[in-house]
Amino acid sequence: MNVILMGLPGAGKGTQAERIVEQFHIPHISTGDMFRQAIRESTPLGLKAKSFMDQGLLVPDEVVVGIVHERLGNADCSNGFLLDGFPRTVAQAEALDQTMQELGRSLDHVISIDVAKEKLIARLSGRRICKQCGATYHTEFNPPATEGVCDKCGGALYQRDDDNEDTVATRLDVNVKQQEPLLAYYGQQGLLREVNGDQEIEQVFHDIANYLQQSR
Repeated sequence: MNVILMGLPGAGKGTQAERIVEQFHIPHISTGDMFRQAIRESTPLGLKAKSFMDQGLLVPDEVVVGIVHERLGNADCSNGFLLDGFPRTVAQAEALDQTMQELGRSLDHVISIDVAKEKLIARLSGRRICKQCGATYHTEFNPPATEGVCDKCGGALYQRDDDNEDTVATRLDVNVKQQEPLLAYYGQQGLLREVNGDQEIEQVFHDIANYLQQSR
């Protein structure tokens, strides 16, 4: 099965991706992983991507799409894949459709893990990090035994600047604007499967698995 996984920061994509890969035995492919592999193997497209990245520039769509095409053509994707972080725009989605056509394949599902913005702000802004050992906590989901103190080393806990509520809200707004056209695009194709991410982790996975079982 060929699947795209979508969701805003904090929606739990990483957690669900691990479970999907484990149960359905398909590779989890992220944009970052693809870039690193192409650069490590010194492919022409990997070297081209690196030249842009070294200058602090965005990698052009034609290079990104080329790297995606190469990766999805690898043997480990013969039984399907879980694509995460691509596409990010409708233009990239259209290019992916073309790539799939050239590979003689098609998408089965676009899974969108949906969580209300207010819940995501609470999830993301609750993170606390130990200044001394780097251990990570959450004020609601994984609090330390003593507020503001690391359980492991006794160091002071702090909130990163980019984890404060205003910054998180702005980041989410940017992601929502980017994601909405994609959701509409795949909705029109009949591929969009919306899953309530504001549930227990196992229930979210159960709902995702129900969709994925339909393509086996």
